[in-house]
Amino acid sequence: MISEQAKQELADALGRDYVKDDPQTLVTHSYDGTPMLQSLPDAVVYPESTEQVSQTMKILHKHRIPLVSRGSGTNLCGGTVPTEGGVVMVMHRMNRILEVDLENLTATVQPGLNTKQFIERVEELGLFYPPDPSSMAVSTIGGNIAECSGGLRGLKYGTTKDYVIGLEAVLANGEVLRTGGKLMKDVAGYDLTKLLVGSEGTLAVITEATLKLIPPPKHKKTMLAMYKDLHGAARTVSHIIEARIIPATLEIMDNPTIRVVDDFAKLGLPRDMAAILLIEQDGDEAAVERDIERIERICRADDADRVEVAATPEEALKLLTARRSAFTALARLRPTTILEDATVPRSKIADMVLEINRIAAKHNVQIATFGHAGDGNLHPTATTDARDADEVHRVEAAFEEIFEAAIRLGGTITGEHGVGLVKAPYLEWKVGAAGMDIMRGIKQAFDPHNLLNPGKMFAKAARKRVVIDRG
Repeated sequence: MISEQAKQELADALGRDYVKDDPQTLVTHSYDGTPMLQSLPDAVVYPESTEQVSQTMKILHKHRIPLVSRGSGTNLCGGTVPTEGGVVMVMHRMNRILEVDLENLTATVQPGLNTKQFIERVEELGLFYPPDPSSMAVSTIGGNIAECSGGLRGLKYGTTKDYVIGLEAVLANGEVLRTGGKLMKDVAGYDLTKLLVGSEGTLAVITEATLKLIPPPKHKKTMLAMYKDLHGAARTVSHIIEARIIPATLEIMDNPTIRVVDDFAKLGLPRDMAAILLIEQDGDEAAVERDIERIERICRADDADRVEVAATPEEALKLLTARRSAFTALARLRPTTILEDATVPRSKIADMVLEINRIAAKHNVQIATFGHAGDGNLHPTATTDARDADEVHRVEAAFEEIFEAAIRLGGTITGEHGVGLVKAPYLEWKVGAAGMDIMRGIKQAFDPHNLLNPGKMFAKAARKRVVIDRG
């Protein structure tokens, strides 16, 4: 619990209207996008500036009160659930574009800025910010940075970390740290900017970001390749990359996902296909047309049953919107939807999808798979009911085997959703004991009293990895 003295100090620093502990506000900030996780904070605060964030952290540091910083809470790893109480810091008041520098092609923004609104504003100025997480209509830039969000364009353009070139952040003791800047080159010491990107609020509170912008592509073309054989789709992914073609988007949907998305979006997708690849290329018109022709030949050589190229930009947008709606469509099936993101090398996509299907059948649970085939990032998604304890237990057991399978195939437990609370028991599977020791040392250097997002990333007890029975 927070003492009345601490609450009064917070009210003095932020204004009484921006420190809340009423039941409705506490409940509203007790969960995020992760199903079946909830924990009440003791108070919620709404800072307006870096100075107020710094003042807040000095107060919390003095009283040893934990803090969870959050944007819109769209993350799927329990990263913003205040499992140890304390204060939730909501960054929505810090939502401005501070500068768009047309000479350096950078934007300086506050963390509470909505991702989609930022992208649209940049595009109005004739520039391009590629990171496009599926949650971008709701999520914030600060949340994207904390989780190092990816998106459909990640194969060609990279993820959030590739566009964050400078940060302002407040440390656990209230000191303000500035890293990087409007620089394309900077090797002065450790790269603290990249360290903070993806640190999930465990090292500092991000208060400002300098982002790299690029010129937009001049032309786009979108196609669907449909397969009755999953291995044919997987071979196509590898062969496209092997041909030195890097599409802007290279997505996969398995049959259960195809059926659900078609029910939702009414696009007339072929419901008898084992897999669909959604492929978009962008760039100069001549290069795009050449790449699309080459990709079509590759698809047909790998026994695609049908290949269709979108005739208009509107048709292309419908296809991309359908892919982005996969999670929403699946969420309509059952009361509880659990979306994960195991990642494997591109060459192992078919093996991983088959493993997911085998594991789902073994545990008698419903799992559909879609994701970013071009970078090996798959999203096995279980539809279940949190009220059915036995089924939820089987879903959890299935995902544990899915994580193990991803590691065994040379992959990782998360490609873009983050570790948070949900994946913390499995982190050592990926980074090893030495890696965990290094990470704990970094956490200790930044936050010796464990006040920033405690309980995340570092599990109290790691899961013992076992060789899964594949029978």
